[in-house]
Amino acid sequence: MSTHEPTEAATDGATAPLAVELTGITKRFPGVVANSDVNISVRAGTVHALVGENGAGKSTLMKILYGMQRPDEGTIAVDGREVVFHSPADAIEVGIGMVHQHFMLADNLTVLENVVLGAEPRSGLGLDFAAARRKISELSTTYGLGIEPDVLVDELGVGARQRVEILKVLFRGARTLILDEPTAVLVPQEVEELFDNLRDLKAEGLTILFISHKLDEVLSVADDITVMRRGTTVASVVPSEVNSRQLAELMVGSALPVPELRESTVTDRPVLTVDGLTVTAADGRTVLNDLSFTIHAGEVLGIAGVEGNGQAELVEALMGIRALAHGSVRLGALDITRMPTRKRRERGIGYIPEDRHRQGVLLEGTLWENRILGHQTRPPNVRGPLLNRAGARKDTERIVAEYDVRTPGIEVAAAALSGGNQQKLIVGREMSGEPVLLIASHPTRGVDVGAQAAIWEHIRQARANELAVLLISADLDELIGMSDSLRVILRGKLVAEYDPKTVTPEQLGSAMTGAAGEVSTGNGEVA
Repeated sequence: MSTHEPTEAATDGATAPLAVELTGITKRFPGVVANSDVNISVRAGTVHALVGENGAGKSTLMKILYGMQRPDEGTIAVDGREVVFHSPADAIEVGIGMVHQHFMLADNLTVLENVVLGAEPRSGLGLDFAAARRKISELSTTYGLGIEPDVLVDELGVGARQRVEILKVLFRGARTLILDEPTAVLVPQEVEELFDNLRDLKAEGLTILFISHKLDEVLSVADDITVMRRGTTVASVVPSEVNSRQLAELMVGSALPVPELRESTVTDRPVLTVDGLTVTAADGRTVLNDLSFTIHAGEVLGIAGVEGNGQAELVEALMGIRALAHGSVRLGALDITRMPTRKRRERGIGYIPEDRHRQGVLLEGTLWENRILGHQTRPPNVRGPLLNRAGARKDTERIVAEYDVRTPGIEVAAAALSGGNQQKLIVGREMSGEPVLLIASHPTRGVDVGAQAAIWEHIRQARANELAVLLISADLDELIGMSDSLRVILRGKLVAEYDPKTVTPEQLGSAMTGAAGEVSTGNGEVA
């Protein structure tokens, strides 16, 4: 294992030229140094993983490499030639493409229309869609992506959508692909398909920069790994030299956390009782069909499912954001079926949303202003009918300390924080005020192993204090380890129930995709 800065490396005795070299990259923002003397060398035709805590500087570094930000110091070389990027267009011009964690596709357009958007091929005065269709089909075949150009994106699953994003950057001529948390929303089978695609891309001479928090995946797919900590590169290793625990220690100085609940704290007191919950969309489609379940005090109920199978609608129905067509929802003995969202929050429902930028924080607001969101009618944020700014500030300081939110201060805008630190602020806010029920939708998405461990421990402690938790996650290890009971949602129906002590991620993945049959009993057998 080497902790020296990365240099041109060798694999199987053959030295590969460098596709990308970042030397001495430094980037400062007001009150914080995001990158400090970062050095990375990426060999052409390899998968190079970049790992580190949230706030370690990975996202800033990738934005610099993709031309979204300018470094204050340091140089970038692509294929041995020093370059200066003023915009992503400059990066694309020299063959660098980026696939963002949050997909940027228009559901109502076809694959072809999404791929060519902004890079439309022309023939004379018109658009040459025939040429685009041929090129997309060729790329899809060459790199094993299996994408048909004329299919509506709305009809594609998560894994296929990701392949469309990869196709978009290949269509623009990318030879080096930056993949930001590419497996965050994939089930195990889709992860394997993605890794097969990456191996095909590598075999054709393309270079992959792979950013991930899932260390086992990094070790299985990467040729080289660069570790970042506190804004700088601290180690360059090859997978054969380290295991996931050693890699975690390099990242955060501690062993890899394991999601586990340990002893049972489940009581016989129902906190959330859902009976026959049915929700229809504006066009009349049934998006949730006759859901019934109960969560008791001290219990974590995990919901597994491929995204887009009704999880978001379930959360919105429970929070009062979306009306029910049929069914009822009770919080303790209280019928809250028609209660507005604010009243539900005041009755003790905490809410960690799946998309922190759209639903969790105001990016332009300060940290203490974000502490108030959703809690604006309760102490310490109010005194009588007025906002209590001093109380909100003081409690924000507490959250920052207890939840290890890394920030120069509580007066900075939420946008200045890394995604993981924004998430820790949200979790701290929603765990405040002694909630009786926590609806946690992807609570550790996009956070590093250290932050994961902290969030899991806060959930464990609250559960021991008889908090009821509805946990929705795309991380199957998290679901299995952090749930007292498990249900699978497929096409808006609860189709299977499993015991977390005995179920495997593969069994869950099969049920999530419908491969295990329509209904399964608690022991995993199909009924």
